[in-house]
Amino acid sequence: MADIHITDFYRDAAKALNQIYNSFPRLVTMFVEDISGPDTPDEFGLHSPRHQACFATLLWLAAEGYIRYQDTIRQEAIDQVTLTHKGFTLLSAQLSCRSAPDKKLTHISKQLDGEEQASAPVGDFSPAIDLLRAALTTRASSAVDTIMQILLNR
Repeated sequence: MADIHITDFYRDAAKALNQIYNSFPRLVTMFVEDISGPDTPDEFGLHSPRHQACFATLLWLAAEGYIRYQDTIRQEAIDQVTLTHKGFTLLSAQLSCRSAPDKKLTHISKQLDGEEQASAPVGDFSPAIDLLRAALTTRASSAVDTIMQILLNR
């Protein structure tokens, strides 16, 4: 049985990295609701566990050196965020689809063929960001989980 909170973590991290990559090298404000969806704090002003988990994912990405930010805006957003060198090179790297476990990356890579926005794969290699975008487009948790596991293990 899959742990839903880990699947949510992978999806939140993937969406965040994609959004930050799209604005790189500009500093941007990243709102938690743009990643996890709308949230209504309770009568005490506390956010839902889902919103808090997404906010914690952003902080984890920073603590692990994938992104940097200047400040938090309560638990609503992180301000002046950008990719670090580590995050940029990770997302820009060419990944081999041939060496993917269970050939799941090959399936994700094939999704790129019809996408106009994505750069074309080179042979058996594709930029990591394109594979990440294709996984997000499929809306399949297993695809997002696979690409994020590969990226975070590099």
